[in-house]
Formats: sequence, structure tokens, C-alpha cells
Amino acid sequence: MTHNTPLSPRPLRHLSDAHRRVLTTAQLRAHGVTPAELSEQCRADGPWRELLPNVILLHPGLPTGEERLHGALLYAARATEPAVPAQPTADSPHRPLYTEAVLTGLAALTLHGFSSTPPLPSLDHVDVLVPRLRRLRSAGYVRVLRTPSLPAPQAVSGLPVTPVPRALADAVAELTDAEAVRRLLTEAVRGGHCEPAAVVRELTLAKLLNRPHVVDAVDALVAEGRSIAEDRLYRMVREYGLPDPVWNVGLRLPGGPHLGGLDAYWPDQAVAVELDTRAPRQDDDALWSEYARKREHLERLGITVVHLTPRKLRDSLEQQATVVRTALMASGDRDPAAYVLVLPR
Repeated sequence: MTHNTPLSPRPLRHLSDAHRRVLTTAQLRAHGVTPAELSEQCRADGPWRELLPNVILLHPGLPTGEERLHGALLYAARATEPAVPAQPTADSPHRPLYTEAVLTGLAALTLHGFSSTPPLPSLDHVDVLVPRLRRLRSAGYVRVLRTPSLPAPQAVSGLPVTPVPRALADAVAELTDAEAVRRLLTEAVRGGHCEPAAVVRELTLAKLLNRPHVVDAVDALVAEGRSIAEDRLYRMVREYGLPDPVWNVGLRLPGGPHLGGLDAYWPDQAVAVELDTRAPRQDDDALWSEYARKREHLERLGITVVHLTPRKLRDSLEQQATVVRTALMASGDRDPAAYVLVLPR
């Protein structure tokens, strides 16, 4: 039998090209390959070779990046039938390929389209996330990471991949190069992959914010996120024909206390916009309560506060413009606001 010989009795045409090139020993047995035939094919000069324990590359030479990822998932996946990892069939094309195994770390970020991560074939290792109670060890180029509960995977190029914030946290956990960490976090926000708060939340859960180089990168990330959100706010006012506000001001009662800073304020209508770009590191409820207290104080003075998040500005700019326009139009139906001083900040 050569490496081009069809495996029987179960044909391989229901598998993708990558799955035809990388299979487990259990799958090969299910397709009729005997232990003796497998040993013959995987001899030193043979057409097959063992890519990982019980995972066989069905051609000579080096694996492609895609084959390395499929091999890693096959190695880590839990069998759904006796010794046979699940595969899609013509009758069930959407059946999950891999059970209890999700790509994360740098490999996941590369699949998500990051340019600051290495290309797939050159990755030193591939991180695979599995449930904590799985009895599975790292092997070869596969590094097994454990978690109390697997995040809901996203399908990227047909592979189960952790969402960007979790992939970032798993990648950063292994990085000691401050510049590399900064590049990853900056690209996550600048490239529109996720919002800073989601990244910081995952870094907090991973207990990574006690590392100085990570904290420094997070500070740069928050600044990057605020800059992008401010640009979107300026664009919203310009593109949707809202009256020009005064930008980045602070309010103060005459002879009284400072009332806080605002990103945009319309004095004639007593309408304010505040961007929520906070990066929760410990107690999100406590941080939110500061915003709530400030908002309640301003509204007691007759000032309407529109609270916007970077995600709202990214995903529904027109809708947020409508919210602000409605608040401006409704100002004529409200009692006059208290007189406040508007100061630059």
C-alpha cells in the first residue's frame, strides 16, 4: 500500500484535504489500516510519519501550518466514539471536528488575522486549551493549557479558536518581552478585534496584572482605546449633522465643587456625552458606581448625560447619533438646568 492508496473500508472523501493528510491512529484503524501496515508506512524512509503521539502525517516532508494545527487538535481532542475523534460526514456536515479542544495563544491570534504574530508554519509551539480535568500532557510542538471551563469557540478557517481577548491572555502569559506584549495589545484594539475592557478583563482573570511589563502595555492599550473612541465620537458629530459641542471640558458649580470631566458638552441644551473607556482591573461594580454617582449628580442639576462605550461607537454609530440628537431635541421640554461653569481640561 502506498500513501496514495485509498483507505478502506471507510472512504476519506467526506474529509477535507487537511483531514486526509493528518489522521489519528484510531481513525486509520477505523479506515482499515492494520498496525502492521501503519508501522510499514511510518518506517524511516516511508511515506508517512508520526507528527505527534498517535497522530500521523500522511505524506513525507514537513507539515504545513494548517496540518500542524489539525494535528494539534487531533492530539488534544476527546474521542466521541470508542477511540475515534469526531469527523463531519455527508449526512452531518456541521458535526464538530474536535471535542474539548480549542486553539488559543499565538496560533489563535494568527488565525484571527494578527500581523504581529508569527506565521503558522514558524510557530515554536501551538497552544491548545482543554478542560482542567483532562488527563493530557503537552507533547511535541503542542502545549496543553487547562481551564475550568472552555470558552465558546469561534470557527476560523474551520478550526475552533478562542475569542481574541482569551487568546491574548494565553499568549501574554508566556511572553516576557514588553515590546511584544505592547504590540499584541495595541493591534487588538487598533485592528478592531476587541475593546480594551474585554482584554483587561481576561488579563485580570489570568492574574497577569501583577507583571510590570503587562501593566505598562495595558496603560498604552487604554490610551489607544480612548483615542480611537474619541475619533469615532468626532466623526459621529460631523457625519450625522449634530451641532458642534465644546470638547473635553470640566464642569464646576460657581464657588462650588468640581463636577467632573466630559468628552462633549452642549451648554445651550445642557446635554453631555461621556465615554466609558475604563479598564476594570479588580472591582468592576465599584468602578461603574463612580460613573453612576457622577451621572446622577449631573442629572439632579438638570444636565442630561449620554453614556457611550467604544463598542457602541464602533458597532452602531448612527444609532448613537440618534440617541444624542433625541437628547438635544428634548432639552426644550425640561426645566432649565442649574448654571455651571464650563472649563477646559
